[in-house]
This record gives sequence, C-alpha cells and structure tokens, in this order.
Amino acid sequence: MVHGLYYYIKQAWKKPDAKTLRDRMTTWRAGNVFTKVEKPLRLDRARSLGYKDKKGFVVIRVKVKRGGHKRPRPNKGRRGKRLHTRKNLKMSYKWIAEQRVSKKYVNLEVLNSYEIGKDGMNYFYEVICVDPTKSEIKSDKNINWITKPKNQNRPERGLTSAGKKSRGLRNKSPTSNVRPSVGAGMRRKSRNDGVRKKNKL
Repeated sequence: MVHGLYYYIKQAWKKPDAKTLRDRMTTWRAGNVFTKVEKPLRLDRARSLGYKDKKGFVVIRVKVKRGGHKRPRPNKGRRGKRLHTRKNLKMSYKWIAEQRVSKKYVNLEVLNSYEIGKDGMNYFYEVICVDPTKSEIKSDKNINWITKPKNQNRPERGLTSAGKKSRGLRNKSPTSNVRPSVGAGMRRKSRNDGVRKKNKL
C-alpha cells in the first residue's frame, strides 16, 4: 500500500531519534521562551490543525516550565486546606502555552498548538497563529472566520482545542454540567435544588 508524505512524517514522530531530539531540546532550552520559526517541525500535525504555507500564518515555538504548581504559604491561619504545597491545575500545559503566546503577540490570533518535545525542565510546543489583518487570510474562505470579532482572544476564553479539552467539553453527555460553563451549571443545579426544596415545603 502506497502512503503519502504526511503518513511517514507521522510514523517518524511516533518514535523520534532520541539523540536528534535531545540535541534540539538542548538548543531550545538555552534559547528564548518565544521563538518564531520558518516552518513547523511536525508538518503533518500542523496541517491537520489548520496550518497553511501562506502569508498570514505564523508558527511560534514556546517553552513552558514544568513543575508541581506550588501555591504560596498562608501568612495567617492554620487551615489544613491552605497548607498544600502542590495543586493540580485544570489548565493543561498546552493551554498555558497558547495563552502566553496570545498575550505576547497581541496582533495575532492563536489557531491551535501541538507538542514537539519535553525534558526534565520544560515542555516545548509549536503554536500556530494567524494574522487577521492579512488580505490572504481575509480572502481564504476556510480560515477567514478567525478575523471576526467574536473569535478574538481564543486561548483566554478557552476556545482552542486544548482549552476545550481542559474545560471538559469533549464530553457531549446531556446530563453534564460543563455547558455553557461549569459556573453556569453549578448555578443551575443550585437553583433547581432550591425549587425542589420549596416544592417539598
């Protein structure tokens, strides 16, 4: 069976050459947090997430520190709830990387991102961004939706793929309380509980 180029790129990334990847990450670790790259490293993944080799598309490599997400110690009080040194974030590292790129490059809109490596200190991602002011983007019917005002600041609003996954929106169950948001689901639930108690009285 004959396969295309992207198939072989995908297969190669399933078991990348350890020495080559280690040398790359050594260079990345010594470099800046944000780096614009000419071409995506994982071309197959970038294309599947909407990347096109045309004006208006920008790929940015970002470095995110790994760690236990320590919370600050309290100044007063001895509540056990406050004394945890670690906490689990609902936000994934990928979503954090997208938000940092969005805040750094305010003229670009984040489309999606993918992981390109991790070591003992950092995660490395490539974030696909789009310049909504470019005429090539405005005239492309497949991507011009991102130029509309309602699609601005997507990472901060949890509208990227990584954001939706962290928010639990992959669950399509009608009984789930994650839509339109967790807060709205909790308010709806408490309101319904209040109505039930009132009816019982």
